[in-house]
Amino acid sequence: MKPKGLPKRQRLIGAWLLLTAFSLLGGALFAVWLDSQLEVTGVYQLLLWLGCFSGGATIFAVGLLLERMLFSPVRQLQAQLARLVANPDTEDFSQPQGWLKGLAPDLRRAQESWQSDRRSLHRAHADGAKSATRIRKELEALLQVLETPLLLYDKHRRLMLFNQAAEQFFAGTPSLGLGKRLEALFPLASLQQTLSQLPADGTQRELLVPCDCRWLKVIVRRVPESQDETLITCSDATAAWSNERGVRAELAQMLTPLRQHTASLVTATDALSQLRQHDHTSGSLAHRLEQVANEESIALSETVARVGGLIEAIQQQGERLTSIWSNDFWQMLDDYLDPAHRLITPIGVPAWFKGDAPALMALFNSLVKHLSDYFKNNLNDNIKNSIKSSIFEGEVSISSKHTYLDLIWLGPPIPERELNQWRQQILDALPLSPSAADVLRQHASEVWSIQDADGQHARLRLPLPSVEQSEAPRVVTPRPEFHDFGIADLPPPDAALANRPLRSLELVIFDTETTGLELRRGDTVISLGACRIVNGRLLASDVFDHYVNPQRPIPAASTAIHGITDNDVIDAPSLIPVLAHFHDYIGDAVLLAHNAAFDMLAISQNSVLFDMPVLDTLLISRALDEALDGHDLDSLVQRYGLIFPTGMRHTALGDARVTGELWLALLPRLEARGITTLEQLLHFQASAFDREDASAS
Repeated sequence: MKPKGLPKRQRLIGAWLLLTAFSLLGGALFAVWLDSQLEVTGVYQLLLWLGCFSGGATIFAVGLLLERMLFSPVRQLQAQLARLVANPDTEDFSQPQGWLKGLAPDLRRAQESWQSDRRSLHRAHADGAKSATRIRKELEALLQVLETPLLLYDKHRRLMLFNQAAEQFFAGTPSLGLGKRLEALFPLASLQQTLSQLPADGTQRELLVPCDCRWLKVIVRRVPESQDETLITCSDATAAWSNERGVRAELAQMLTPLRQHTASLVTATDALSQLRQHDHTSGSLAHRLEQVANEESIALSETVARVGGLIEAIQQQGERLTSIWSNDFWQMLDDYLDPAHRLITPIGVPAWFKGDAPALMALFNSLVKHLSDYFKNNLNDNIKNSIKSSIFEGEVSISSKHTYLDLIWLGPPIPERELNQWRQQILDALPLSPSAADVLRQHASEVWSIQDADGQHARLRLPLPSVEQSEAPRVVTPRPEFHDFGIADLPPPDAALANRPLRSLELVIFDTETTGLELRRGDTVISLGACRIVNGRLLASDVFDHYVNPQRPIPAASTAIHGITDNDVIDAPSLIPVLAHFHDYIGDAVLLAHNAAFDMLAISQNSVLFDMPVLDTLLISRALDEALDGHDLDSLVQRYGLIFPTGMRHTALGDARVTGELWLALLPRLEARGITTLEQLLHFQASAFDREDASAS
């Protein structure tokens, strides 16, 4: 049973005005009766009427005084305490008014002492967690660069950790996210037996698992000395099979005709040799044998050419040849050659190419040193000085099959004999000490030097395999929600949801934008946005944000609010597939919204069923603060010191994020009232259903 707070302002004002009206009416009737009985006139009659109205006027004056000096300051104090409980570190302090004004120094001192104690606790916690923070940052950095998709699940098969490679590997899959179950990502039947028989010493088990339209090679192992946590790494077996059945299979098929042509050529050559030794065979037979040898030679050369092309393709598909952004390569090469000075200036339009970056670095390092020695020993002083002053420029150009890496200098081109000498140089910085020619063969490439059209510059050109990619590399920003080991301490997912603590709930906070407010008369969803809270943390990037094509024009009055136009949604999917995708995104979570009745109506008038529990921050706020006016989102954001990001108000995802922050602000106040489980909160918010708040919207 929720304790009663102050009467609502409207109820209190109504009672006060009603009492004043009754007093004035009673006074008027009493004045009429006295006037008829006493029959006074003049000043005495005026005093009689004023005396009869004095009771009502006194009640009105006392009520007005109490409202201004007591009731309004008490409501202000209640809002101030709510803000402090939700956000103890806020610097916003509202000075108490009226008869509570004397409490201001004490309240201010209590707030400062509270904040001082919190800062001391934070400092102690930070000092004690420095080592853990360092390890966490190193882990996050490692997760960012690790190229193997990696997933870590707790003993209840909830995802505690994943890396950037896993996010890219399962891109577009709503089943990947902290706290989500293993069976949401993989078919559990394929893993059930393996998971139940995993050795505790970390020995791995390999298996093939179907996932969407591909087969995955999954390596599963138990983390030693852990709480039965499971580490999973994945690779696309379908791609490997396609490679085996593609270029490699075709290369294997080439062996048979290659052997046949070779055998035929050897046989014809031997027969022709014997004919010439004995010289008693007709010339027509020798002619036919020569023709056979010629045909087989042609066929053999064509087959060898095809084999060479296949080998080149295999080299280009090799794991050591990776995609490299030219600007990144020039920067790495510059740092490799001389970190203290800039020797290479990138020019032109950057592009992607494919290569073995360490091998190319060693190759260019050797090349630049060879060029420097050549310039020093073979050119006159004027050219040497001009070359030295201009250093080198790096440029890339693209053809249909290759990307050319050009190293440019001011001066003449390098003779071929010098390049031949350089090709034989040993690159000791690489494993097995290959020569420059070996690295060129690894890339199926060659180098040559040419004069530029201006007659002053020359360049050395190295063709490399091109990449079907044009945009610049994406900057990977650190994400705070790649891991949360606290998930392992949450209650088992099969525990009674009603008794789950509020802080352990997985919540999906959502909001909708619609064509209008009359959902039962044809208005529908045009934008659906959601975010997720796991283990009491609002995840920054685990979001759902989709436009919906309403199959009808968007009224201008609606566009004026949310800014969404017909052009924004013209290519968007219809509502049903978006809702199906949203249902997968929710998984086993509890839904949360502000004014959830409207949003649930917006998404429930379709074939997709949303039967999970629903929490409503509007109802929770009403139940917490019955005496306060204003439970709309804007009023609550101001009350709890929250902030709308610029341009995000009246966007589905923006409102959902702020609603999530509002939930985290309300949570301490709920716990202070003993409301700690989902069942208790559902009963608590239900108590606000029959209450009206004119300003809630």
